Amino acid sequence: MLDWQEIDTVLLDMDGTLLDLHYDNHFWLSHLPRRYAEIHDLPLDQAQQQMNTEIEARRGTLEWYCLDFWTRELKIDIAAILREIEDRIALRPQTESFLEGLQKLNKRALLVTNAHRRGLEHKLEITGIDRWLDGIVSSHDYGHAKESGHFWSALREQVDFDPDRTLFVDDNESVLAAARDYGIAHLLCIRQPDSRGPLREIAEFPAIHRFDEIMAI
Repeated sequence: MLDWQEIDTVLLDMDGTLLDLHYDNHFWLSHLPRRYAEIHDLPLDQAQQQMNTEIEARRGTLEWYCLDFWTRELKIDIAAILREIEDRIALRPQTESFLEGLQKLNKRALLVTNAHRRGLEHKLEITGIDRWLDGIVSSHDYGHAKESGHFWSALREQVDFDPDRTLFVDDNESVLAAARDYGIAHLLCIRQPDSRGPLREIAEFPAIHRFDEIMAI
């Protein structure tokens, strides 16, 4: 699917791409609603309904990914509760081999994530994936989520890369669409970001399940 001779820079999403999205899905869909109900003395179904309404209203915005925002909005220490289930943080299959392979190919690998810095640092602490990366970018540093074209313009101002010779891998089709609109030439979507979720059909973008589909591992 890829001619690596045409690629100099590899931009990589974190959650659902390098890391198993199961941790995040379990936290936001199960663990946090239960803890929110306990802390605010609410029935679980009412807590879930309130949270779902608040969260869905901000999908695709920077607030949707902001731990500080949700700490204020829900009146609960999100960062502390994230650590309660940190044993679920895990690499996706072949992540380590893939990142090592990029180093052997002499490709610059940058993490480009919507994760809030506090959540990001926690996951780096657990997984150590930063040892294979040439740089780390959080969209919170730029004031726009990756779904926005403004993010990609701001990124280009700070990070030198040639869109025509750049590969971007993500599990979010809205994010990939924004990258495509900006001009990133090589795009890949992850079919199974959550190891306990289904293999998805991806219509708009080339898609992979495992990294050995694009690299000998």
